[in-house]
Amino acid sequence: MTWIWISSTAVAVVLALLVVATFNRLVRLRNRAENAWAPIDVQLKRRSDLVPNLVEAVKGYASHERETFEAVTNARAAAQGARTVEERGQAEGALTAALGRLFAVAEQYPQLRATENFQQLQQQLTETEDKIAVSRQVYNDTVLTYDTALETFPTNLVAGMLGFEPRAYFETDDAAREAPQVKF
Repeated sequence: MTWIWISSTAVAVVLALLVVATFNRLVRLRNRAENAWAPIDVQLKRRSDLVPNLVEAVKGYASHERETFEAVTNARAAAQGARTVEERGQAEGALTAALGRLFAVAEQYPQLRATENFQQLQQQLTETEDKIAVSRQVYNDTVLTYDTALETFPTNLVAGMLGFEPRAYFETDDAAREAPQVKF
């Protein structure tokens, strides 16, 4: 009888240790995913701060392009108001598309493109977009690792019992992938 009790206790302890180890691994992966979101958030904020300056620079040369300016302003407001990763991806995609249209308008004004202020704003925005792309890839890779861990056996059993949820990828919508049309 003692032998059965010792064996049962040993099995229970080993199972408990496996659950604890799995839980700790999932917490680390979840925290890495949350940490990977921070650089994206910083760069999106930087881009959002650059947008009004860019709009004002173009507005001085192309005041009749009111619809384009409103689209950029509305897309920026939607991006700032987005709460979830999915909402943020859609809103940022719309902002990217609107900025593409704004740059298409700017292409029609060589004197605008030649100004130092516009060139600096465009360069800063390009650098920010590059940083967003890199940060998005790091975040999505981290989420892939986390989500894969949630779906693999036996981790999925522990994850399900302890309430771990999959994370969303930061993706843009199809409108952001389309090149802006330049009309002269």
